[in-house]
Amino acid sequence: MPGLIGNPGQVWLSVAPVDLRRGIDGLSTLVQQALGQPCVGSAFVFRNTSGNRIKVLLWDGNGVWLCQRRLHRGHFIWPTSGDRCFSITQAQWEWLITGVDWRRLSAQLPDYLHT
Repeated sequence: MPGLIGNPGQVWLSVAPVDLRRGIDGLSTLVQQALGQPCVGSAFVFRNTSGNRIKVLLWDGNGVWLCQRRLHRGHFIWPTSGDRCFSITQAQWEWLITGVDWRRLSAQLPDYLHT
């Protein structure tokens, strides 16, 4: 579905690397331990130790979506905060999923991300 993960209401990054063999139930448990009950439209993003893969849980009010992305080169830029979870903006989310450093928002996003 185009745009399914493109515009989540709120995006939370799990700061510590996670074993991405976990599925919906295992990752949902981590979310509930860190934040309590998730809100509809919230996305929770987990990364592996090497940082080249992420998994995204998205609550849509009816159920949970689980999506995965892998970069063929490079790695996802991740916060080093002392917190367990870190919230990012919509603009930062769009940079993150392209594999670009989302902390640098001065450049323009590619046109295909604005569809």
